[in-house]
Amino acid sequence: MKRIILCIALATINLAVYSQEPIIGETYYDLQTNGSCQNRIYVYEDGTIGTTWTRGMEYFSFVDRGTGYNYFDGSVWQPWPEERIENQRCGWPSYAPYGESGELVVAHLSGADTVGLLFNKRTIKGTGGWTESLFTGPVGNETLLWPRMVTGGLNHEHIFLIAFSSPEANGGDPYQGLDGALLYSRSINGGNSWDIQNQIFPGMDSTEYNGFAGDCYAIAEPKDNIIAFVVGSFRTDMFLMKSIDYGQTFEKTIIWDNPYDTILPADTFYCVDGSVAVALDVSGKAHVVFGITNLWYNGGWYGDRSIDGIGYWNEDRPVFSSEVNALNPTGGPGSEMVTDYNLIGWAQDITGDGIVTYSPYNSFGYCNHYSVSSMVQLVTDDQNRIFIFYTSVTETYNNGIDNYRRLWSRSSLNGGETWGQFYHFFADDTTTIFNEYAFPSCAARSDDYIHLVAMIDMAPGIYNCPEENYYENNFQYIKVSKVDIVGIEPVIEKPGFEVSQNFPNPFSESTLVKVNLSVPANLTLDILNLLGQKVGPTKYFNGLTGNNNLKIERANLSPGVYYYNVRAGENSVTKKMIVK
Repeated sequence: MKRIILCIALATINLAVYSQEPIIGETYYDLQTNGSCQNRIYVYEDGTIGTTWTRGMEYFSFVDRGTGYNYFDGSVWQPWPEERIENQRCGWPSYAPYGESGELVVAHLSGADTVGLLFNKRTIKGTGGWTESLFTGPVGNETLLWPRMVTGGLNHEHIFLIAFSSPEANGGDPYQGLDGALLYSRSINGGNSWDIQNQIFPGMDSTEYNGFAGDCYAIAEPKDNIIAFVVGSFRTDMFLMKSIDYGQTFEKTIIWDNPYDTILPADTFYCVDGSVAVALDVSGKAHVVFGITNLWYNGGWYGDRSIDGIGYWNEDRPVFSSEVNALNPTGGPGSEMVTDYNLIGWAQDITGDGIVTYSPYNSFGYCNHYSVSSMVQLVTDDQNRIFIFYTSVTETYNNGIDNYRRLWSRSSLNGGETWGQFYHFFADDTTTIFNEYAFPSCAARSDDYIHLVAMIDMAPGIYNCPEENYYENNFQYIKVSKVDIVGIEPVIEKPGFEVSQNFPNPFSESTLVKVNLSVPANLTLDILNLLGQKVGPTKYFNGLTGNNNLKIERANLSPGVYYYNVRAGENSVTKKMIVK
C-alpha cells in the first residue's frame, strides 16, 4: 500500500518554472549541512558572483575534503575546481565579500591535531592566490565547527562570525557549562584583530541551555547598523538575536518556547527541525522561516519524518507559546499554525487528487530531523517582497523506492501579510526528473533575479540515509526571474489596504485595529479561534478613505490566542491577538 499524506490545502496552483543553468562544480561528499545552510553565494553589484560548497572526491575517507569554489565574471563561469582552496582538510565554508573588491571564505578544520577555523582571503575576487589564517576558539576549547559569516562596513572589512565549540560527540569538551556553545566574534579590520572574540551572549549561556545543535542557526546580511541571527532546533528554543549597534550588543526574542524541559520523556512535541533562515527587510525588520518536525525522547530521539510544514514569523507577529502542539502544521487542539499566515509551505498535490502519495518504501531520506518540506532559504528585496525557497519530498518524482526532494518557491508581495502561488523548478525538464535538489543557498542580494546554488543528487538522501553508495553530486547555479514568480500572481491586497496589529495586545477588555483604505470600502471583521472557526457574529463597518478604527470587545472570549480577519472586498488580512 502506498503511503498517503493528506494535503494541508487544496487551493494551491503548481506552476512549473524551467531554467537551463550551468553546473559549476561537483562533489562525492554530500552532507553539506546538518541543519541550516551556510552563506555560500554572493552577487556583487558589478554582476559577478562568487560561490562555495564542501567538495570531496576521494571517498570514503575524503582526505581531499575542503572548499569548492567557482566565480562568474559577468559572462561565464570558471572551469570546475579540481581541488580545495585550503591547504588542509576542512568543510562547511561560508562566503562573503571582503575589502574593496576581494572575497573571504571561512571553513572549519577537520582531522587529527587540527583545531579552529581557516580563513582564506584575497584582494581581487576571482583571481590570484589566497592568504590563509587560523582562528581558534577559547583556551581549552580551541576546536570550532560549522561557522556562519557575513561582512559589512564601507569596504566589507567588518566581519561578523558565529561558530560552534566542539561538543563531546565530536571529541570536544563542554565550554562554560554548554556542550556545544555558540560563540560570536567581530572584527572591524578584515580579521587582522578581533574586538569581540568567542563571546557567549546573555540568554545563550548555561543558565538557559545545556548546549546547542550544530548547524542549526543562520545569520542575516547586515542592514545599516543592524546585525541579526536566528537559532532553532529540537534542543533549544527558536530565538532571534538582533543588534542595532552594529554587533556590539544583542537583544534576544524567543520566537518559539521549546516545551521539552516541561514534558514527560515519551511525550510527542512539535518543534523546529534545525533548518532556519533569517533576512532583514528595508526597514530592518527581521523575517524568519523554519522547518517543522515532531519528536519524542525515550532513551534516544525519535520522530515522524512524514511531518510537513514551513513556518514563518516576523517581528510584528506574536511569538509562539510553549504548548506541545503549538507548531503542529496539521492543526488540532493547541496548534497555533494558520495556513497562509504562519504556515506558508508544504508538499504539493501534483496529481490534483486531493492527497499527496509517496512510494510505499519511502524513507524521506537523511539521518537528521528534516521534515518533508525543509532546507529553507529566505530573500527580501528593496520593494519589501519576500521570497522563500525550500526543498520538498515530492509525489510522482521517485526512483521506485524513495521520492526525490525537489526545489520549490513561494513569495509575498507585501512583507509577509499574504502569500502567492507555489512554484516547482525544473518540473518539466526530462533531464532532471530523476534528480534530487538539496541544500539550496540563496544570495541575500538580488536584482531582477534571485540567485542561488543547490546540490543535485541522482539518488534521494545522503550516503547511508538512505543512499547505499556515494554518487557524484553536481552543484548548479540557478537564476530565477522575479517576473516569472511574481509577475503573473494576482495581487491579493491592493495598495492602501493596510491592517495594523491590534493594540493593546494582549488585552483584557477591548482592543483597536486600524485599517487604512485608499478608497472607501465595506469592511467585515471576524474573530477566529486556533482551529480557524468563527467565534461570534461577523461585524460590518463602512470604511472611509484613510484610517478606520475597528474596536474588538472581549465579550465572551476566554483567555487565549485568537485571530482577527479583516476583509475589504476581495482583500483579506488575518493577524493574531491574545486575550488575557
